[in-house]
Amino acid sequence: MNVGGPAVLISSLARDMNADEFDFTLITGNCADDEADYLVTQAPDVAAERIDGLGRSVRPWSDAAAVATLARRFHEIRPDIIHTHTAKAGVVGRAAARLAGGGASVVHTYHGHLLHGYFSPAKTRGVISLERGLARGTNRFIAVGPQVRDDLLAAGIGSPDQYVVIPPGLSLPPMPTSDAARLALGLDPNRPVISMIGRLTGIKRLDRFAEAVALVAMSHPEAQFVVAGAGDLENELHGLVAAGCLPVTMLGWRSDVETVLAASYALVLTSDNEGTPLSLIQAGLAGLPVVATDVGSVKDVVVDEETGLLCAPDATAVAQALGRLLDDPGLAQEFGANARARANRCFSTGGMVTAHETLYRSLAHR
Repeated sequence: MNVGGPAVLISSLARDMNADEFDFTLITGNCADDEADYLVTQAPDVAAERIDGLGRSVRPWSDAAAVATLARRFHEIRPDIIHTHTAKAGVVGRAAARLAGGGASVVHTYHGHLLHGYFSPAKTRGVISLERGLARGTNRFIAVGPQVRDDLLAAGIGSPDQYVVIPPGLSLPPMPTSDAARLALGLDPNRPVISMIGRLTGIKRLDRFAEAVALVAMSHPEAQFVVAGAGDLENELHGLVAAGCLPVTMLGWRSDVETVLAASYALVLTSDNEGTPLSLIQAGLAGLPVVATDVGSVKDVVVDEETGLLCAPDATAVAQALGRLLDDPGLAQEFGANARARANRCFSTGGMVTAHETLYRSLAHR
């Protein structure tokens, strides 16, 4: 439950599902030292059972112990439905479900996938082979967007009738004024702010972000950038910013994302791969235009030339798109208004919870 999209969505389900109908038990591991724990920082009201040794890294002995512990717990709970999230927990949880028996329906959510940009070709083939095997014991897959589903089906993982698409559902706390937000973050109130929000790790291509910032700084010296997030490459990004004397303020992890959004003129994303990025949905809810690389399911959130600009995964293309928004405040405002309307229409928390409840009922009655 590190800070990120899956933790946000799982916490919403735990809070908002009909408690008279659904008895919900959340089982999770512990976050690494370089990750913030969402249950501690943002959702202390969400109860969870912790399994020591269950973490993001692959550690055969610890993982085998986690499978055994989970299987015993499943046997005690005797659930109607076992629902796993994220790649590692999806493997461990579904293996434990098979070991426990009991006839529970098994659901796995793909918040994205590991088919592009994560591993070597050989390791990617291994991931695909593993997921194909696990698919045979999974009753339903939830994909957070149509592109995620289509990519997985193209790789031979599952069959079309196993999939249901349920977009993420989000809401934002009340936002401060732009001036108040910039004052709180120590930013110049007279310079436009471009923000990047997310986990600072390899797939986000922080080198591409830094290169794009350098290009924008040459053509639009009035622009300032902020990065809200933490991760294993946070120090590397600090080094790139310092080495290039880039106009970037590193905020670290923030619990008040609404403050960052309120201070912003636009949001940027430079990833090599994405599921359905929650930061882009949050930008839409805040009425901000987006510049993002056209990868994964980004196009399920950002409508090119309507709510933002999609571009090739290239620093020059990102910089040019940002320059276009900076040159045309009217266009940026139009995109932002369109993004807010679309986010409120397509990515509500209520809609996401209702869709999960409907799926759970269909499986419980199976």
